[in-house]
Amino acid sequence: MVAGPALVVFPGLTSLARQAAPRLLEAVIVPLGLFYSALAVFGLYGALGVVLAWAYGSVAWRLLRGRAVSASMILATIAITVRVALAAWSGSAIIYFLQPELGTICFSMVFLVSVRLRRPLVGKLIGEYIHLPRAVITHERVRRCFVQLTLLWALVLLLNSTLSIWLLLHATLGTYLLVRPIAVGVISVLAFTCSVTLFLRVLRRLGLPAGAGHISP
Repeated sequence: MVAGPALVVFPGLTSLARQAAPRLLEAVIVPLGLFYSALAVFGLYGALGVVLAWAYGSVAWRLLRGRAVSASMILATIAITVRVALAAWSGSAIIYFLQPELGTICFSMVFLVSVRLRRPLVGKLIGEYIHLPRAVITHERVRRCFVQLTLLWALVLLLNSTLSIWLLLHATLGTYLLVRPIAVGVISVLAFTCSVTLFLRVLRRLGLPAGAGHISP
């Protein structure tokens, strides 16, 4: 049993979507659209230049407005610089899109290793969005749920990257840019829905109502 009452507050799906949408637009959708549009007009090197200009322009815009540049954004800018450099050196758009997929495979391995080390990564990620008292985090059912969700997302990441690489190598670039976001989006949304459902079910079994409430002793 979990000792002592503990208040757990869940952000609404609308709130999560509102936070995620600008990041998704800035980091994924806009750069992808810019790359494809510039590729059709200016060719590969022009497209690489436009994407790089977008990345550094986003950082400069934040600095000019006096807003903090997060560590994740700095890392993303470094990553896009490396991607552009390797793609420009090879002269291949496939190399540009292949690099993040290989990174996703590595990230899925990190999820698996975190389970092996008994520190499931999903638990840490959930803790960044939801305040979970220590009594909840250490509960056996919750820890088992974190392991299951970490394994699920390791599989999802591996499936997404495998599908993306197959499309990249066997379809045209236009087909890849059209089909890949839709397929990855559907798989990710289904996995997210399953994750939320499973997590809330575990918390309900501990006596916590959906939304916010107290864990019963």
